[in-house]
Amino acid sequence: MSSPQATFQPSSFDASESAFPETQQVTHDRSIGEIISQANNLSAEQIQQILEYQKVHGVRFGEAAVALGLANSDDVLWALAQQFHYPYATEQTSRLPAELVVATKPFSEQAEAFRTMRSHMIMRMYSDHGPRSALAVVSPDSGDGKTYFAANLAAAFSQLSGRTLLIDADMRNPRLHEIFGLQGKSVGLSSILSGRAAGNVVCPIKELPSLFVLPVGPTPPNPLELLERPAFGLLIRELLTKFDQVIVDTPAASLGSDFAVISARCGAAVVIARQNQTRMYAMQDLLNTVSMGPTKVVGSVMNEF
Repeated sequence: MSSPQATFQPSSFDASESAFPETQQVTHDRSIGEIISQANNLSAEQIQQILEYQKVHGVRFGEAAVALGLANSDDVLWALAQQFHYPYATEQTSRLPAELVVATKPFSEQAEAFRTMRSHMIMRMYSDHGPRSALAVVSPDSGDGKTYFAANLAAAFSQLSGRTLLIDADMRNPRLHEIFGLQGKSVGLSSILSGRAAGNVVCPIKELPSLFVLPVGPTPPNPLELLERPAFGLLIRELLTKFDQVIVDTPAASLGSDFAVISARCGAAVVIARQNQTRMYAMQDLLNTVSMGPTKVVGSVMNEF
């Protein structure tokens, strides 16, 4: 029986510009009124009603539409986001789940917290002039909120300029394919590392045009061995040349040493703990393990939920 491919050739992975849908869209400035009218299918008579109310009361188009019951406040926020080219998917029209708060509730307190953490990550990761790093998201135990954090942080980064790639490297208990509706994707990270796939593995996310996801693919029986091959490190380096941000979800530390290998290949890590659940000794063991390698810990987050 021939052994799986143990090395990764960067040229074999099709991560070129042509492998992805065009993300540089030509946008035309539109008024709030035009956006609201089109989104709510307002008739000419309804638009005239709004304009008359706007003139009499001296309010903006959106406020007038809400006052007349022809739109709601969420419609106005969505229109503002469209006008400023801010990727935003409403819960009603999106296939994304409510837990992806940065995309579905971008003006909520939780989404603002992720934007704040994004700023902190940028300051910590790019404060020097060393080589760029991918960011591994690690935690001591399952259920700490690590995947929730990774998905929302990636969504937050995708709302900046440039392209963001979110990699599911949790080959023990993957969940990103569920969050982003990629259950039918039969290839992914494990396919690349085992030499079974080279292209068409990165999935664009329709609702967030600058976000791409590399799902885990088939769950392998030997995840740690796959990650320890040179192919994984070469893959991360190749992807860092194709994407502006690379964020990697990892298995919990309690499930094995995968997180430490992934962190070392990425170069940077953020640690997630869960309030009233994470044990101090488990956190210390994780940090001690990560510190044995070249990984830079750029922050820690306490998940209150």
